[in-house]
Amino acid sequence: MLSLLFLVLLTQANLSMSEQLPQNIFILAGQSNMAGRGGVVNNTKNGIASWDGIVPVQCQPNPSILRLSASLTWVQAHEPLHADIDYNKTNGVGPGMSFANAILTKVPNFGSIGLVPCAMGGTSISEWAKGGFLYDQLVRRTQFALQRGGVIRAMLWYQGESDTQIREDADAYKGRLDRFFIDLRADLGYPTLPIIQVALASGEGPYVEIVRNAQLGINLPNVQCVDAKGLPLEPDRVHLTMPAQVQLGQVLTDAFLQSLPSPIHIANNSCRRFSNLMFHFLIGPLLRFVLFIVPFT
Repeated sequence: MLSLLFLVLLTQANLSMSEQLPQNIFILAGQSNMAGRGGVVNNTKNGIASWDGIVPVQCQPNPSILRLSASLTWVQAHEPLHADIDYNKTNGVGPGMSFANAILTKVPNFGSIGLVPCAMGGTSISEWAKGGFLYDQLVRRTQFALQRGGVIRAMLWYQGESDTQIREDADAYKGRLDRFFIDLRADLGYPTLPIIQVALASGEGPYVEIVRNAQLGINLPNVQCVDAKGLPLEPDRVHLTMPAQVQLGQVLTDAFLQSLPSPIHIANNSCRRFSNLMFHFLIGPLLRFVLFIVPFT
């Protein structure tokens, strides 16, 4: 009997000490400027892209910021956030870490953050339609992130550069984006999912303004739009620089926080603190007592 009790208590202790789950879930989706190309440079001799490895202070790891890996495991987040998701491309700094760190700086009692990277470079809005690989992966990863608690707070969406190349795609962009947002909310069972999208700073073709106007003209409830126009670009004139990504993350933070009720009603750490106190004052001493008496039974 004592041995069984010992095993139960030991299991509880291991869970209490090792399990780290986020309280606030954010989806990061779109294409390369969400995945992050800040600090990525092309070698002029061989044309191979590489990341310079520089991580600005606003994007440094934080124990309270986790990311859902490609293998569906919560791990401490660090740049590049999309390295194992947008794996066919060279990833650098994106807006995600700057966004999460800025939230914790401005709202210290916000609770732990879980980032769910889903962005994929070079993808058009039609590739994000329901039934496709990108859509299914986004839904699957988000559903997994919510399985063991936590609340989905918002999706950050930055996409559209690929849809500026062909006039027909640019003209169809607004309808396709509307449909994507509506389908995603339905399949996640969250009809009012907050979405913060980024209006393009650049594009791969001549129809940037058509896509920008579509983004700025979205009229769905709980969909905000922040404008990236004017942010500094890398030499390729498509991707945001590292400082621009940091700035964008902070702009996204302001948009998110301004959308919350005032005063901010946010889940705090009380449940987790209670669990830790229970382990410290009750389970821990009891476990030590069991360990002490087991040899004598």
